Amino acid sequence: MKIVCVKAKQITAIISLVLVFVMLAVVTSATTSYRVYFGHASRLVPIYSVKTDEKKVALTFDAAWGSDKTSQIIKILKDEGLEGTFFLVGFWVEANPDKVKEIDEAGFDIGTHSNTHPKMSTLSNSQVTNELVTSCELITNITGKKIRFFRPPYGDYNNQLITCASNLGLQTIQWDVDSLDWKGLSASQILTRIETSVKNGSIILCHNNADHIVEALPLIIKYLKSQNYKIVKLSELVYESDYTIDNNGLQIKK
Repeated sequence: MKIVCVKAKQITAIISLVLVFVMLAVVTSATTSYRVYFGHASRLVPIYSVKTDEKKVALTFDAAWGSDKTSQIIKILKDEGLEGTFFLVGFWVEANPDKVKEIDEAGFDIGTHSNTHPKMSTLSNSQVTNELVTSCELITNITGKKIRFFRPPYGDYNNQLITCASNLGLQTIQWDVDSLDWKGLSASQILTRIETSVKNGSIILCHNNADHIVEALPLIIKYLKSQNYKIVKLSELVYESDYTIDNNGLQIKK
């Protein structure tokens, strides 16, 4: 009886252990997010960076308030023969259609940064849909191009937001290198933040109207070039299909 009892306990323990591993197993979606299971809850993760052996990174600029420095940013990048990506808020697009055209005509990628820059995890599904559809239409009406990328305001997201974006054909993009330029950091401080964090496949977050972005950008470019990084737009870094995303937001080609 003791032997039977011990074996039964061992079997129960093994079954319990297997169940734990199953519950913690990671499964990938077929589109833009990664699903990690903890018990009965799941978490979807945007793209923070890309796994690549190539020394290439993407410089991205969020535009919500102000546009004075936008043309200067474009000129700096173009003079250096580089690419960039701009995430535009709908009300910024309405106020600056000439800047949208300038970004597009420079050959840069344009993504949506929502329509009104709300904290989107607090919105209903219909409100999220309206934010995304409206902002994408505003951009497309000017450029004639379909929008592929979406960056949530404040970096704030939840499962509903990522799922909604995916259903609309949008890849949700975060960043793994934050310049914190919006805090008024000096050009050298902005550069230091990038120097200490950048790696192959990094997505670098900047803002189009930060106090010292125009002074910082040439320093950033010089450093990245000195480290043999190629600066590309997001569409040349982020995979569009046949990929997975790990629980740290690293996009991996299948």
